[in-house]
Amino acid sequence: MTGQPVGGVAVKALPVARSEARLLVPALMFIVLVVAAVASLGTPLITSVATSFHVSLGSAQWTLTVALLSGAVATPVLATLAAVVAGSALTVLPLPFAWLLAGRAAQGVGLGLTALMMGVARDHLPEERSAAVIALISVVSIIGAGVGYPLAALLAELGGVRAAYGLGLVVNDAALLTAWRSMPEAPKGRYAHVDVTGAVVLAAALLLVLFLAGERNLWSRHLAVAAGLAVVAVVLLRVWAVIELRSTTPLVDVRAVRHPAVAGANLAMFVGGIGMYLLLTLITRYAQTPHGAGYGYGFGLTTFVAGLVLIPFSVLGFVAGKLTPRVRTRIADPLLLAGSAVVVGGGFALFAAARSDLAELFAAMGVFGFGVGGFSAAMPGVILAVTPKSETSSAMSFNYVVRSVGYSLGSAIDGLILAAGTGPGHLFPDDSAYTTAALVGVGAMAITTLTSLVLARRRSSETNP
Repeated sequence: MTGQPVGGVAVKALPVARSEARLLVPALMFIVLVVAAVASLGTPLITSVATSFHVSLGSAQWTLTVALLSGAVATPVLATLAAVVAGSALTVLPLPFAWLLAGRAAQGVGLGLTALMMGVARDHLPEERSAAVIALISVVSIIGAGVGYPLAALLAELGGVRAAYGLGLVVNDAALLTAWRSMPEAPKGRYAHVDVTGAVVLAAALLLVLFLAGERNLWSRHLAVAAGLAVVAVVLLRVWAVIELRSTTPLVDVRAVRHPAVAGANLAMFVGGIGMYLLLTLITRYAQTPHGAGYGYGFGLTTFVAGLVLIPFSVLGFVAGKLTPRVRTRIADPLLLAGSAVVVGGGFALFAAARSDLAELFAAMGVFGFGVGGFSAAMPGVILAVTPKSETSSAMSFNYVVRSVGYSLGSAIDGLILAAGTGPGHLFPDDSAYTTAALVGVGAMAITTLTSLVLARRRSSETNP
């Protein structure tokens, strides 16, 4: 089997023994599940962080956004788990809010391990099994967001925000131990090169983009400054692309998107990622808004009960991920992407139209999870179908970076819309702000659907000229 390219050279990797493979797959899933759950811990804790640290909800939103941002630029090497553990320690220690953000950024670094776990599956599992495992890894990396929420929320109620982040420290330690004991050795001749320059430039560019997306006052009061920063962000992204093209061991191989199908899949992932992460924070914040506080909405749920609302997302997302491989034998992957995007859009529409009852929130999250699970499972198939084996890891790494950027931008846009709908002197936004955010999600998924249909048409024309 051809392994991941290292320094532009493809290397060989032998599959592990059958007994080792049985242990390897659960280890891969556990590691991906942990880093996804820990990086997304900020979602149900946004309100608690704002209250505990006496900061605005917009500032508290950055405990989620910064983790997603660092995941987008993290170099996927196994040693990053040590950084995640260190960051988890910072979130537990009684330090100021700035240190909490630093710890969350370090926790987000673990998201870069998803691409590495896909590469390990490709290197060390039989070819006929690796594709299914890679698809399942993609699904687990999404639904992991809702797995640890209820427990983390319960700990937040019993012992405060620090206790909830303490859960992240414990499970990250377990993931580090699992990786140390279970991960096979890298193929001979493989080495890990950290593209520090590329990571720093990309991080600076994305940080500017997210800052500009979340600061509406800057655009209204200092338009020239905002426009100047936008130009700087574009220049930095261009510089980063040049750095990656010239590097023999880039952070991500931007050449991997030269095929139209791969480029289209990444566009669908980017726009879809923006939409997908909106609803996760929307519903939990909506459910926790105090009922009868003069806002005309909200259920006043505790952090723990609000976390339970996310269970349908994880359960139905996993179900969709397991069903997708069977459906793929009859329906092309691009059409599955389009269909899944429609389902996700349906979840947004349901939330926009009906959210006066708690059961409606559960229903919206279930529909949303089923769509996201199917979308995540179908995406690797679209890319792998047109990607040489020697470029598999590069192509999937690029897709993962695109997904993380989309998520972080979606998180920032969510915070911006709700902040814009929050009146002076108020802590919570108006009910109409949630409808606006949901409609933005519907629009994002409509674009994703159209992009996926274009991919399906191209695939059909190539198959049946």
